[in-house]
Amino acid sequence: MVSPLSRALVTALLLLSAFTPAAAEKELAAHHYFNASDGVRLHYWEAGRGDFTLVFVPGWTMPAEIWKPQIERFAATYRVIAFDPRGQGASAVPRSGYSVERRVRDISELLDQLGARPVVLIGWSLGVLESIAYLKSHPSHRVQALVLVDNSIGEEPPPKYDPTFVPRLKKDRVKTVNAFVRGMYRRPQSESYYQRIVDASLQVPLDGAVALLSYPYPREFWKNALYATDLPLMYVVTERFRGQGENLKKHRPEAWVEVFPRAGHALFVDESERFNQLLDDFLRLAVRTRAARLHGSATP
Repeated sequence: MVSPLSRALVTALLLLSAFTPAAAEKELAAHHYFNASDGVRLHYWEAGRGDFTLVFVPGWTMPAEIWKPQIERFAATYRVIAFDPRGQGASAVPRSGYSVERRVRDISELLDQLGARPVVLIGWSLGVLESIAYLKSHPSHRVQALVLVDNSIGEEPPPKYDPTFVPRLKKDRVKTVNAFVRGMYRRPQSESYYQRIVDASLQVPLDGAVALLSYPYPREFWKNALYATDLPLMYVVTERFRGQGENLKKHRPEAWVEVFPRAGHALFVDESERFNQLLDDFLRLAVRTRAARLHGSATP
């Protein structure tokens, strides 16, 4: 006879379909910490090995675990890093440091921690802005390509924002974050999955979460910073940013621009197979080709 405790354990294991620290440690091999220059302990997941390092930066208050479909896909051929910015995921939750300057410095220190192998920087949502800001303040040969997922890049037309979001966040944070998280997906997720993402978002201090939505830069800052780089660039967006993608293509014809009209904000989860194939093609055809050309090889 199976004891109630054993049955409960089996049930818990069956429900653990998404990426928790224990599961990730078993499936994806490694999680690591390092101390930022201000003493804050920051976390990242690491999987796989390869001559390129893919660094995934999540969005506003989101944990690195949201990149699970990409970690599983690309660890077979690349070194994959999924970063928990300060206050997010398994990183420490300080009271300060929720500014673009500090967050960009955290990315820089993460890349220092990872070593000299060439990096493809992949940012989603708020991670788009932080990735662009990183390249502006840290131009180097370490980052070999840039992938930006579903946020404004300062191009026209400007996106429409909900002016009630921050007031609602301050008034009833739990309700507002629940609605925000569920609204990120078009493909339904399990209740346990939603709750983990909500809980992760709520761990960021409220004043920090608000500060992350209030970066004090004009829209032109992001556009000018992006166009200042000639790195291979992929811009993957939902319908909301289609116009910006079209204008990016006019200015940078070689850029890869793809619209996911039937996906939610977390399009790399909603349509993970399509996104992963697109990223794989970009890495093979754009990034490796450029790297081969820079190194004087005839073939990537």
